[in-house]
Amino acid sequence: MSGALEAGVIRVAAPAKLNLFLHIVGRRPDGYHLLDSLIAFASVHDTLVAAPSERLTLTLEGPFAAALNEAGENNLVLKAARALAEATGQPAKAALTLTKRLPVASGIGGGSADAAAALKALVALWRLDVTPDGLAKLALSLGADVPVCLTGRAARVGGIGERIVRLGALPALGLVLVNPNLPLATATVFKARQGAFSDAARVDGAPNDASALIAALRTTRNDLEAPARALLPAIDEVLAALGQVEGCLLARMSGSGATCFGLFDDEAGAHRAAAELAARHPRWWIAPGRLLGTDEHLTPL
Repeated sequence: MSGALEAGVIRVAAPAKLNLFLHIVGRRPDGYHLLDSLIAFASVHDTLVAAPSERLTLTLEGPFAAALNEAGENNLVLKAARALAEATGQPAKAALTLTKRLPVASGIGGGSADAAAALKALVALWRLDVTPDGLAKLALSLGADVPVCLTGRAARVGGIGERIVRLGALPALGLVLVNPNLPLATATVFKARQGAFSDAARVDGAPNDASALIAALRTTRNDLEAPARALLPAIDEVLAALGQVEGCLLARMSGSGATCFGLFDDEAGAHRAAAELAARHPRWWIAPGRLLGTDEHLTPL
C-alpha cells in the first residue's frame, strides 16, 4: 500500500526485536523455558495497515510476503485480530495489509511484532477501550514475545516472556542485522539445547553509555547460539563476517537465530558496514539501522 492514507486508516510499525543477551535459566513443568533477556528494538521494521472493511482480510506485501502465504488463516496477524474482537465483543471487520520486510523464522520476533502491531492498529481503528493489563494478557495468549513487542521499548524480560521491566534509554548505537537467508525454527533450537541452565545475567538496568553497555553485554551471552550454530553452520560465517567488519563493537546472534546483529558507534558506521558486507555476501539479507530510543516512535514506511 503506497501513497497517502485514507481517513480512518491506521498504520503501525512492527520493529525487529533484538535479544541483546539471552540466558536460559530454567524450564517449567509444561516444557516452556524460563528466560532472562535484555530486549531492544531496531529501526528496521515491518508495517501493518488497518482500514475499515465489512469483513476481515489480510493482504501480504513486501520481500518476505511469500514466506507467509502457507500460514493462510493461521497467520498470527489474523489470530491477533480475531482474539481482540472476541475479547471485546467487536465484530472482526478490517482490511489488514502487512508489508513484510523482516525475514521469517529468523530470531528477531517478526511474527510477534506483527501481531502486536495488529493489536495496536485495531484498538485504534475500532476505538476500543482496553486496559493495558488486559491487552498484555491477550498478547501473551498469542505468543511469549508478543507482550514485549506490544510495549516496543527496551526491557528486561523474565519468565516465559510475561515478566517485563521497562528500562531507561539505551545509547544511540547503530546496528546491522544479517541473516544468511535461511530459516531456523525456534522449537528445533530449544530442543537441541543441552547442558545446565544458566544464572541470570549480572547486569543492572541498561547503561545509557555505549562503552558501558558493550562492556556489560560482554559479560553475557545468548544460550541458544551454540545449538543454533550446530544446526545451521552458516551462522558461524555471519558472526565472523560481522565481527571483522570495521567499527563493529559487538557481534551476537539474536533469539533462536539465524539473524545476527552487530553494534556500531553510530548509524552512519552501520550503513558503511552494511554496504561492505553486502558487497562480499550478496545472497545474505543485510539491513542497517539503529537501536530505538525509549520514547521513539517510528514513522512507518
